[in-house]
Amino acid sequence: MSPDQNNNDDSVPVVVVESTDYVPALVVVDMQNDFVSGSLAVPEAETIIPNVNALIDLPFKAKIATKDFHPTNHVSFAKTHGRPEYSTLRVYHPQDEQKILEANQTLWPIHCVANTGGADFAPGVQSHKFDAIIHKGTHPSIDSYSAFCDVWGKGETELPKVLREIGASDVYICGLAGDYCVKYTASDSVDYGYNTWVVRDAVKSIASNNMVWDEMESKGVKFTTLEKITAKLSDPQT
Repeated sequence: MSPDQNNNDDSVPVVVVESTDYVPALVVVDMQNDFVSGSLAVPEAETIIPNVNALIDLPFKAKIATKDFHPTNHVSFAKTHGRPEYSTLRVYHPQDEQKILEANQTLWPIHCVANTGGADFAPGVQSHKFDAIIHKGTHPSIDSYSAFCDVWGKGETELPKVLREIGASDVYICGLAGDYCVKYTASDSVDYGYNTWVVRDAVKSIASNNMVWDEMESKGVKFTTLEKITAKLSDPQT
């Protein structure tokens, strides 16, 4: 669950998964036009597309993509509140104003609006090879950085269900952005009981420092590279 999340007693209960078999799943986070070259572009995002594609070509049990898929009046948009982009705002739960996010909501430029070009996968990404596509941030009043659930921990996406159905043991994460949706997805993956790996040479972040890697490592996230996971999937006993 993300640091923005309010830890309420009525949050979605996390079902911890235990598996003795090695069943790897790939989660490709938000490789969308607006994050690669559009209104909220991550620096050098396009440079990881070859490595992301190479991961997609590996024999994972499932290859799952996520998409930000926002309504036009989404809570994370600065325009929704008439505020400057990249400012912050205190956010209350839409059904209970007694509940406040522990961290203020960052207000972003309009991005990844559902059924627009900005929400499409970036050119070159082998999206036809995905087994499932998970939409997040679809509620106008609730944000979601993690691919598992919203910032309040109340609404799961389809990702936990997909991973349970395939009996996943290990979740490998790549994509955008390392210091936001990748980080929060990886953190939740650990909470759900998966061996969680971030593929460092298939991730780009907004910030240029190494703080995000330290944060993930402290949570129990492990790191790998395209070369290492290619060797691992060639010989799962290694």
